[in-house]
Amino acid sequence: MAKLQATAVPQLKAQIYAVTGEPDGVPGIAFAAVNKSGDVIFEHASGKLGFGRPEPMKLDSIFWLASCTKMITSIACMQVIERGLLKLDDVELVEKLSPELKAVQVLQDDGTLVPKERGITLRMLLTHTFHRTYHKILSQPLLHQPGERCEYGISIDWVGLLVERATGVSLNDYFQENIFAPLNIKELNMFPTPEMLSRLCFMNKRASDGKVSLNEYGHLSRSQFLAHTPEEKKVLFNHGGHGLFGRPSEYLQIISMLLNDGTYPKTGNKILEKETVNEMFTNQIPQFPDFGRQDSHTHSKGTAWGAGLPNAFWWCYRQRGIGGMIAAQILP
Repeated sequence: MAKLQATAVPQLKAQIYAVTGEPDGVPGIAFAAVNKSGDVIFEHASGKLGFGRPEPMKLDSIFWLASCTKMITSIACMQVIERGLLKLDDVELVEKLSPELKAVQVLQDDGTLVPKERGITLRMLLTHTFHRTYHKILSQPLLHQPGERCEYGISIDWVGLLVERATGVSLNDYFQENIFAPLNIKELNMFPTPEMLSRLCFMNKRASDGKVSLNEYGHLSRSQFLAHTPEEKKVLFNHGGHGLFGRPSEYLQIISMLLNDGTYPKTGNKILEKETVNEMFTNQIPQFPDFGRQDSHTHSKGTAWGAGLPNAFWWCYRQRGIGGMIAAQILP
């Protein structure tokens, strides 16, 4: 089972401190890694809760996980597919549950709109070949024909909506009941509790000259802090693409489940079938070769990874049996 060499622990801590110890470095970082057995093989927090703040960063500090939410929404979607309530390639079912997607058109370079050439499938939404980017709201046209290009955007928010409409419960409630409770996760939530908010990291920003300061606008999802009653939460959109708050140490419990073929190793609770996890780790966009090799880092075959806007990153090396998360709260 994957373990760290004894010499690696001080080396990792030194590398993290090198980033948080500088005057204009990252104010605070939390980092944790896990193996296939669900054992935490490394965890460390360094720096402060925010720039100029006296509170130290801790392992139980709460982060806005932003787009790291996407992986969990995708897991929820695959669960609902296993239950037979959704299908990966059923255009009619998508349009029945989300009629907004049936009439959507495609924006041309000259500003004109043309009909889409094919229907939108759940597989397209999950693989970002749906073509609504984040600066477009839900009612805007597509940027390209469905399935023709892979472009990061709001597709997973639509996946979350489909999960809600197929199951009849809010996405956050679905997470809590079907993913987090079986994994014994207590503090991943779209609506942070008062206790979570007491440990929330401050949002920071880096200016063009490299200087770091607190972000004067605070967090980008502040409305979620103000919703306390069921009625207040009900009127807020559950963003499947970026809505969760939590801590890396609990996110690891999801990663260890994926490493262990869909079953949480600490309890034996099955979240997904092994065949479903295999499908999730299979290349879904072979028509776009080398899409995952656009940076200088290399990954082993069958690796999944993702990131969140305020510099939060997760990875799952399934063949090696190791995964982890490192999180900061700084823009960009």
